[in-house]
Amino acid sequence: MPACPICGSSTAPVGTKHGDYSGRDFDVVRCTECRFAFVADPWTEYDKIYGDDYYAGKGVDPLVDYVHELAAPDRTIRQHEWRGIGRLVGELTTLTPQTTWLDHGCGTGGLVTYVNAQGLAQAEGFEEGWSEPRLRERGVPTVSRADLDARENAYDVITSIEVIEHVPDPVGLLKDLARLLKPGGVLFLTTGNAAPYADGLLDWRYVTPEIHISFFEPPTLARAMTEAGLVPEAGGFRPGWDDIIRFKLLKNLRRQDTSPLEAAMPWGIVTRALDRRMKISAHPIGRKP
Repeated sequence: MPACPICGSSTAPVGTKHGDYSGRDFDVVRCTECRFAFVADPWTEYDKIYGDDYYAGKGVDPLVDYVHELAAPDRTIRQHEWRGIGRLVGELTTLTPQTTWLDHGCGTGGLVTYVNAQGLAQAEGFEEGWSEPRLRERGVPTVSRADLDARENAYDVITSIEVIEHVPDPVGLLKDLARLLKPGGVLFLTTGNAAPYADGLLDWRYVTPEIHISFFEPPTLARAMTEAGLVPEAGGFRPGWDDIIRFKLLKNLRRQDTSPLEAAMPWGIVTRALDRRMKISAHPIGRKP
């Protein structure tokens, strides 16, 4: 068994998960110490995984549809997520038009555009591959990998939304983000919470082994943040999570656009109930000392 990439301890097999898209089986293991679970033999043919079909919802993850989000930014349900993140980050730190904000893994740039349009901060995004030329075409402020490599202590806020589960070296990613944060800066990320599925990890829909290869319980993510030089702070259902979870639920229901019907739902009740079950908001927030 491979050693844990977070704490270096031994791992034990969880089982084998079949990848429907690739047609192959993947071995999933879990750390005996920090409980980090991961795909031991990840698929690394990224050109096959993250091609045009992936971003149109015709690839590994049928719930992804960047093409529609680009075509209909004023209708997409992703608006709920942007609004929720803006509100939640505002609960974690003071936001002003001078606040520097990096959205790491910015997708179609919707969050960057929202933050700038609302005057919450000076936001820019980082993304590679399919999105990169489309971001430039739309005039979304972006930075390159070379730009980030040359920067240090540059951002008051970094968001990384549904990114870390794709990464085989999560501590390495967190170290890179910690280097970019100013002292006192905040890292807010989202990823699935493996804790409610501890006894049935392979039955969790989030385990799509071609793309989701790293799975965290809140103490595990806190350990990874600490290893990266960040101070983890307790998570919890703060203002903003209702909109973020609203988006996640609608996405899993395969809704694309906002509507009067979904707007009439009692989202405060629905999202709190869902969070109690899945503990989506329980992951820690990172702060640079």
